[in-house]
Order: sequence, then structure tokens, then C-alpha cells
Amino acid sequence: MTADEHRAAETVVPDGPRGTSRPVAGHGGRPPHAVVVGGGLAGVTSALQLAEAGVRVTLLEGRPRLGGLAFSFRRGELTVDNGQHVYLRCCTAYRWFLDRIEGAHLAPVQPRLDVPVLDVAHPRGPRLGRLRRTALPVPLHLAQSLATYPHLSLAERASVARAALALQKLDPADPALDGIDFATWLGRHGQSARAVEALWDLVGVATLNATAPYASMGLAATVFKTGLLSENGAADIGWARVPLGELHDTLARKALDSVGVRTELRAKAERITRTDDGRWAVEVPGEQLEADAVVLAVPQRETHELLPDGALDDPDRLLDIGTAPILNVHVVYDRKVLRQPFFAALGTPVQWVFDRTDSSGLTGGGQYLALSQSAAHDDIDEPVSVLRERYLPELERLLPATRGAGVRDFFVTRERTATFAPTPGVGRLRPGARTHAPGLYLAGAWTATGWPATMEGAVRSGFSAAGAALSSLGRRYEHPLQEAA
Repeated sequence: MTADEHRAAETVVPDGPRGTSRPVAGHGGRPPHAVVVGGGLAGVTSALQLAEAGVRVTLLEGRPRLGGLAFSFRRGELTVDNGQHVYLRCCTAYRWFLDRIEGAHLAPVQPRLDVPVLDVAHPRGPRLGRLRRTALPVPLHLAQSLATYPHLSLAERASVARAALALQKLDPADPALDGIDFATWLGRHGQSARAVEALWDLVGVATLNATAPYASMGLAATVFKTGLLSENGAADIGWARVPLGELHDTLARKALDSVGVRTELRAKAERITRTDDGRWAVEVPGEQLEADAVVLAVPQRETHELLPDGALDDPDRLLDIGTAPILNVHVVYDRKVLRQPFFAALGTPVQWVFDRTDSSGLTGGGQYLALSQSAAHDDIDEPVSVLRERYLPELERLLPATRGAGVRDFFVTRERTATFAPTPGVGRLRPGARTHAPGLYLAGAWTATGWPATMEGAVRSGFSAAGAALSSLGRRYEHPLQEAA
């Protein structure tokens, strides 16, 4: 008997009111089989959790790699991430994922929150400020930084402190908060346009992928309350010091292999139907897979196309979940122009700038900078030539060392549907993991995780889908974050 079969034989579930039990097995007495459609973070998480509970798992991914929209590609000598991805210390699910694939040491968290913020539009010339925490308890951990933040007036700093205290009292899960926009709430709490630009949107645009007028207050409350006001070190920033593909593809594939998951790349699911015996048939080119459970871990529109009739009350609501773009501008200079690992910018179209030199494998003494531009509706379709004319002069304003430096390469990566749009009211559109079709489950950062479209939300959705599937299959499930919660 294999280890999987042994676990299947040992697993029992209540059967009837007397609490008698019966063994749960899949077709033909074998361990149950689950098909996970989608190899992003949500799908990989679901597959790992299902396999570790003794379920046979097949993971289907239409692309030639795992990782979803957090991936890498080659460009000449460079290994390029399609976009800059960061996470916070409070992202316990994504940190679990890194631990599980044995990649946490490759994406460490900074010892203490420290974000340089450069304003190049100040009347007296460029000004550098910093958002950083101390070792004091919440909310005092940010008090010193706020008190000395040069991009706000004294009155604005006091107003921000009052708004933060009001925000700390909110319940992000309150449906009423989902119905209003973040800007309206900030206005009610005395926040000036400058305070929104220099603080609230500085953080919110990067995490929500929307400016305050277009962001659900419920999701904004999740970001700020969890990230800045839950624990002393919650907002400390982590990011990959290696290409994302090494984490989300190479190490993820190794972890899947270690628990026996069959991973099929370039295998796009085309149709999902019920079989005569009540199981599921998943059709891919050249093959039909039968399964006891199916997890759809693909974007909302693809999910809508695959859903069988009756799986959701109103499947067209998935099409009402909008999307938001992210643009990344990549510049390779012939010399070092930035000494910090990253910084945020004000008074310029540039939002966040990261040094990706080491992780990309760049040689020859140059430096590779990546500009991460969220909510990039105005720029996402602009030609590269236009973006070059727009952003190179802005980098010269921000970084005097770029003046006279040679540009060895300039290119852009575009994700037009990078995230779901966190608009007010989106919460009522986001479905949970379970559907009305027994054995069919949903995962993805766009589902009802309570989080915006982040790597954290994607992993959490994988937990939810796997937990729901294992419950229906009669398998015990211990949520990885149960103790942390």
C-alpha cells in the first residue's frame, strides 16, 4: 500500500446521525483525484494542500511556466521580472508559501520598515523624507516618523494621526465600508489633497492598484489597519532578491513534485462537465481527465467561461469585477546611479523605483532600475518611445547621477489586467471558494479573501479552496495559519 493509499484508508468521516464512520476513497478504491486548473500562486497552493492531505492531484497550466502574473523571462543577458512584487511582514500566507517552497531566504523582509520618499516638486528643491518605524508598540511605532515627515505640514501630520486612530477602530469586513470609496472617508476625516498624495495614496496605490477615489474603503481599511496598525513590524517590506521565476516556477515545481503532484504545462482546460457517475471531466487538448474535485484557480473571465450551468447564482457577476493595469518601466544604465535598494517618489509621474541589478544577473558595472507604476490607465497603451521621453527626464530629476549616464537598454512590461479593480462595491461580486456544484471550487486573488489583489490574497484563496475540497472529500484539514490567526 502506498503512503497516499494508507492515508486514504485511515481517513473517515461521519456517516449519518449516529456518527458512524466510513472510509473515503476515490474512483475504483484509489485515493480521490483533484484537478487544479491554473498554476499561479492560488493554484499551486491548492495543489500542495490537497496533495499533502493524501489526494492525487493534477495541476494544469496553460502557460509554459508556473507563477501566474508574478514571473520572469529572459532578455539578452538579463533575467527580468514582469513586474516588481513586494510583500509585508503581515502577509502570513505568502510567507507560509515561501517557507513551503524553501525560498524564504531568497525573499527576506527588511529588519525594520524604512521607505525613502523623495519629493522633487518642493518649492525649495528636492526633499527626502522617510517612512520608518521604531520598536515602540502600535501606534507609537510610527509617531516619530510622522512627526518628522517633511512632505506634510504640522497640521496635516496631526490630521493624519487622528485619521489613523479612527481607521484603527474600523472592521474591514463591514459591508458598509465596501460601498464607499476611500477618498470620501479620508475627506470626512479631514485629510487634505496633499495628505492623500504624500501618504495615503503613496501606500494605497501600490497595494490596491487604485487611487483613493476608485478604491473600496473596506479594502483600504484592510491594507492600512493590517499593514500599519496591527503589529509593530507588520509593514516591514520583503521582496525577492532572485528572479521571481526561481521562486514561483522552479522552487514551486520542486515542491509540487515532492508531494507527487502531476504538473502539466501548456495544458489549457477547455471544458468542464459532469460525468455520468457524478464526477468531473476536465478536457484539455488530447486528453480528458476525470476528477472527484476541481479547483478553478484562473482569472474571473476564464472562470466564467469554464463554469458549468448552475454553479453560481449569477455567474455574470464575475464579468462585473473589473481589472486594473500595472506598467513597469525598465532602464539599464551604464553606471551606478542609485545607492538605495528602492525609493518612492512625489511630484513626478514616477511612483516606486527598485534596484534590480543583482537579481537580473547584469554584469559590466551598470545598474538596472525598475519603475513600478500602478493604476497605470493613462500609460498602459502608450508606445515605448513616448514612455521613454516621459520617464527618462523624470529619472534625471529624481536621480542627478543619471544625468550624463548612458542608457544601455529601455523597455517596458505591461499587464493590462494585472489585478481586479478594487472599486467600491466589488466585495459583493467576489465569490467564495464553494460553488453550488458539488466538488467544484474557486480560487484566485479576485475571490472573497478580504484582501486586495496581492500575492497574499492569492495564497489565502488557495487555502480556502483546498479546505473546502478536502472537507467534501472527508479529509481532515488544518489551516496553515490557524495558530497565527
